[in-house]
Amino acid sequence: MMVPDTPDVETVLFAANGVAAGLSGPGKTVVDMSSVSPMATKEFARRINELGCDYLDAPVSGGEVGARAASLTIMVGGPQTTFDRVKPLFELMGRNITLVGGNGDGQTCKVANQIIVALNIAAVGEALLFASKAGADPGRVREALMGGFAASRILEVHGDRMIRRTFEPGFRIRLHQKDLNLALSGARELGVALPQTANAAQLMQTCAAYGFAELDHSAIVRALEIMAAHEVGS
Repeated sequence: MMVPDTPDVETVLFAANGVAAGLSGPGKTVVDMSSVSPMATKEFARRINELGCDYLDAPVSGGEVGARAASLTIMVGGPQTTFDRVKPLFELMGRNITLVGGNGDGQTCKVANQIIVALNIAAVGEALLFASKAGADPGRVREALMGGFAASRILEVHGDRMIRRTFEPGFRIRLHQKDLNLALSGARELGVALPQTANAAQLMQTCAAYGFAELDHSAIVRALEIMAAHEVGS
């Protein structure tokens, strides 16, 4: 299954007519491919295990493009034997399929992925905005940076989107913001400070306030541009 948020997973699994009620006996496997709370996932898995069934959390990365191309990255948490049994099904959807660890670890990996992606998008946005405001051609700056240590897939793809102003959604700001909120909620439970993640979440909130929540997450740069009163490439 793949549903929007943690409460949705709980409802699908444990409502009166939910998945758990329909598990007819031991040996069944529940696979949750949603992006939800790692902590809640561990509890969901425990409850399913008590019914004699296996549980895999298997969130994905790659967005709509990866889903259409069956090239998703799939991050899995659960027992090795269950993973081995289900892996042929994952291979129909993705290419980079990794058993990260036990239940909840797949979700933890997805949250870590979203932290890295968000902070890199914000960094690229700041760099290109600075270059543009200083009078340099941001396209040529990006081209030069792609040949050095600052090169990244995000500079390549999202940097190009920022310059060309092509913010049609691949992965929407609204969805990425939800994932960062999961990171910040988990950090509070763990007693961990994630100051840069909090900053990225605020940039996304600014975008949402200006009506950009349904744009691609590369549009985080719009929040920076609003504060600078300057657009990349202008």
